[in-house]
Amino acid sequence: MADIAFLLLVFFLVTTVFPKDRGLRIVLPEQAEEVEISQRNILHINIMPDGLVRIRRGDSQNEQTVSPRDVEGIWRIEVAQNPNLIAGVKTHPDAEHRLMIQVLDGLQVAGAERISLQLLEG
Repeated sequence: MADIAFLLLVFFLVTTVFPKDRGLRIVLPEQAEEVEISQRNILHINIMPDGLVRIRRGDSQNEQTVSPRDVEGIWRIEVAQNPNLIAGVKTHPDAEHRLMIQVLDGLQVAGAERISLQLLEG
């Protein structure tokens, strides 16, 4: 009986396929000179530890608090008004990783191509 259990164990160890962790596919740009970007061309997206996202347009002081699922729609509206818009995503160190992924997925679905990722300080 032990030999059958051993053979089954060996069989499953040999035939089991473990998927490779693909991770996030982020294409980093080539190193180039820094370019000064106007604040009006940046949509600041701050991911907070409470699960909410705070969005601020350019150098405006008005913040809008939304859920991560709402980022896609907001991006579509904002980029229709300003095609040169850049998404400045800042994540709080205590925020859950899945929140950042939800925001990035929403931006990707909405067609955002210029995204800056940073750590939210303070």
